[in-house]
Amino acid sequence: MAVGAVFLAVEVATGSGWLLWPAASAAITGLVALVVPMPAYVAIALFAALTIVTTYIGRRYLRGAKADAPDVNNPAQRIVGHRGEAVADFDGEDGRVFVDGKEWAAVLDGPGPIAAGAKVEVVEVLGGARLKVRVG
Repeated sequence: MAVGAVFLAVEVATGSGWLLWPAASAAITGLVALVVPMPAYVAIALFAALTIVTTYIGRRYLRGAKADAPDVNNPAQRIVGHRGEAVADFDGEDGRVFVDGKEWAAVLDGPGPIAAGAKVEVVEVLGGARLKVRVG
């Protein structure tokens, strides 16, 4: 059980996802050893087998989010596809838009110009606080 606690502590510190399954296997092995007395070599074999099985099942069926998926904790990424309106006339390709209750710097995607009050749609987030928008 102590080995499971160490694995779990390292997993929490690193967040790798690989030590979660050995930690669970060590805890299960410890609980089984409390109920059914067994020699050390049997406990080690049980731990190894459980680690292989739980790691395989965990990696196969409990996959995390894809690396190319948008970060749900990033509000700027969530506004792609939202609609808003131009705050002022665009100066060439550059301007400002009001989307999702905030004013953003924007770059025009497609033909222009855009006048103040024109409806726009967010196409992409550029950098941290600049949007690429199209008339829509």
